[in-house]
Amino acid sequence: MSEEFAAAGAGVTGSGPLKGVTVLDITRVVAGPFCSMLLADLGATVIKVEHPDDPDYARTFPPFVSADDREFSAFFAQYNRNKLGITLNMKSAEGKALLRKLVRRADVLVENFRPGTMDRLGLGYEVLKKENPRLIYTAISGFGRTGPNASRPAFDNTGQAAGGLWSMNGYADRPPVRVGTIIGDLAASLYAAIGTLAALREAERGGEGQVVDVSQQDSVLTLTENAVVRYTTEGDVASPLGNDHPFVRPYGQFPCKDGYVFFGGYTDKFWRITCELFGAPEFADDPEIDTMEKRFDREVAERRVKPLLEGWFSKYSKAELEELAGDRIPLSAIKTIAEVVEDPHITARDMIVKVPVAGKLVRMFGLPIKLSGTPGNACAKAPGPGEHNTFVYSRLVGLTPEEVGKLAEDGVI
Repeated sequence: MSEEFAAAGAGVTGSGPLKGVTVLDITRVVAGPFCSMLLADLGATVIKVEHPDDPDYARTFPPFVSADDREFSAFFAQYNRNKLGITLNMKSAEGKALLRKLVRRADVLVENFRPGTMDRLGLGYEVLKKENPRLIYTAISGFGRTGPNASRPAFDNTGQAAGGLWSMNGYADRPPVRVGTIIGDLAASLYAAIGTLAALREAERGGEGQVVDVSQQDSVLTLTENAVVRYTTEGDVASPLGNDHPFVRPYGQFPCKDGYVFFGGYTDKFWRITCELFGAPEFADDPEIDTMEKRFDREVAERRVKPLLEGWFSKYSKAELEELAGDRIPLSAIKTIAEVVEDPHITARDMIVKVPVAGKLVRMFGLPIKLSGTPGNACAKAPGPGEHNTFVYSRLVGLTPEEVGKLAEDGVI
């Protein structure tokens, strides 16, 4: 699409490194919306497509912001900021035709339906690439588009379970625990964004689009650190370790006066500095714990190293320990979300931004990708269902306002 259209995006798009890239986002909830949100924050014109009678049900997810006796989801706003919003019934013949026309002017389409759904609608990649050979078709699903499990339904927890991460999390004497966030959805969206950018680069070079196929299970599997090679080389099946690392020690959670800190001073350099900082330099030369390899031994770590650290840390608060550690040893307070949101460093990094929700400014996480020359922007609001119907359909498809109104009356948009 032309940069002129991108720049006209009602204050939503038009700046950043992806200026001029147009994305049709027909996803819902998080695995997909997060991917397209990242593209939008980086300047792409992202058009969120929702069914006129069944919009993204993430609009019903808490927390809510109230205005004019209505509630608006801040959850939805966080993952759909910076987007234009249109409605479209892709099950109707007219709706299918409209999507094909939109695809002609788009660079990317992102979907997170179960594999085969778009084909059954007559809108699969093989159909859409005839409308636009340069189209990048990014598909996010639980198990991917190939393999014996491709057709299975999936949620975030499916990815955590099937990808092995769930079995590794928690404590050894208790049942496994899911990771405390939707890591399957988030990881898949991140890989989808990376794949989309790679495919865009290839389309620029060769003129051909392609499918970007991302699975939640695949994505979670790559987050299991050394579990795969431990199994394939040693037959060791990873199991819950609580806050411990499989082999690196000391490297974990330690209590202090007002909470907990993470300490990772396992190298000989950091261990020596730590002993000096806490007024006990002799332990850096203690023959039982003077090398990294000796401290890796679980029995030695539990009997000698852990009691030393707990004794030192117990005399200080989280803030005092961070101050003491400074830039010399890897020690960080284990912060609550409240503490993170109010963290001066997070503020300095522009990682808490104010986005309009129902006329009020709501603080939410910002864009973690910092570009020195063409920075992104994460501050524009999320659209209402069909908010930009007239704007988008007139610019991309050439419809008049009257034609747009007629399509709305007929339930097509």
